[in-house]
Amino acid sequence: MTSAKSLKNGGASVRLDSKSGDSDTLYLSGTLDKDGVGPIWDETTRLLETVSAPRLVIDVSNVEKFDTVGAGLIAEIRARHAKTGADCELQGLSSEFQALLSMFDTYKLAEDEGDRRAGDNFFEQTGMAAAAAVRHLTVLIEFLGECAMSLLMVMRHPSRLRWQDVLLIAEKAGVNGFPIIVMVGFLMGLIMAFQSAIPLKRFGAELYVANLLAISMVRELGPLVTSILLAGRTGSAFAAEIGTMKVNEEIDALTTMGLDPIRFLAAPRILATMGIMPILTTFFTVFALAGGAVVILSFGYPLVTYLNKVHASITLLDICGGMFKALVFSLIVAGIGCERGLTTQTGASAVGDSTTSAVVSALILITLTDGMFAVAFYFLGI
Repeated sequence: MTSAKSLKNGGASVRLDSKSGDSDTLYLSGTLDKDGVGPIWDETTRLLETVSAPRLVIDVSNVEKFDTVGAGLIAEIRARHAKTGADCELQGLSSEFQALLSMFDTYKLAEDEGDRRAGDNFFEQTGMAAAAAVRHLTVLIEFLGECAMSLLMVMRHPSRLRWQDVLLIAEKAGVNGFPIIVMVGFLMGLIMAFQSAIPLKRFGAELYVANLLAISMVRELGPLVTSILLAGRTGSAFAAEIGTMKVNEEIDALTTMGLDPIRFLAAPRILATMGIMPILTTFFTVFALAGGAVVILSFGYPLVTYLNKVHASITLLDICGGMFKALVFSLIVAGIGCERGLTTQTGASAVGDSTTSAVVSALILITLTDGMFAVAFYFLGI
């Protein structure tokens, strides 16, 4: 027994034959182009909701004209039917039209549709988030490996790197970022010293603010806060710049011309950031100590006493440990920014998503890395 539902509009038509067997047949005919597909799209979707057989056959043997819009319709049909787990077979498609249809990833469309509809199950959401985190971690590890190979190649053949780009990026990330580093460093040192001196003054120990400020800034807060500022200012800029190039297909153009995007785009940014990060950290620490000096001087102590306490409280090992942290944090900031830019998706919001992801990911990794440094330094007795 066969029942048919059909709709004709312009040069396109759709008809569904529901048989008593184990398959239904959807007939598409006419001109499946931008003019013919639009009027029948909604009706085709409604007909698919009536399909009850475990197998759907899409017959396109009577299609006279076919473009990407028609291919999109067929891909949508197959994606919607794939959600149910039923079989879907395409019949009568010529080789000429098959090339257009191959541009659409039916299974990806089905996964995207499933992702949009999922959300009520807590365990499903947790599993999807964990899987996404594993995928991002895998991509990041692969990217770091490619960056390491590119940097090794640059060490062997320095002429293959555009050093002018390195200097320009260092100027943008370092020199142009100097005012915000100095301002935040001075204010943080001033505030920390003032907040610490008030309770210590009750015991006549306000001078020990110099020890507290020197150790915390040199060993911990100097590289940490500088890297956080650099992540928000420079890491996001890297993601936005490279992401825009990815959306505009400039990355594909570089690959077509035989240029490695990682060596051409990521390596200069990573080297520039690693070069300016210790310098910015040094200035941040110096101006933070200057802010603390203002507070100590306001309590009537001479400047030489403050400087002697600072000098006595820190060692060369403390300074080297802080600079090593700065180098590692700079690698994280620049690497995450470039990686998020190179993996930018298509769409109007893709660049914004990459920029946000670059900043958030960098902050999380910086915090985790700093925690591991704290544990390592403790066991090493540093």
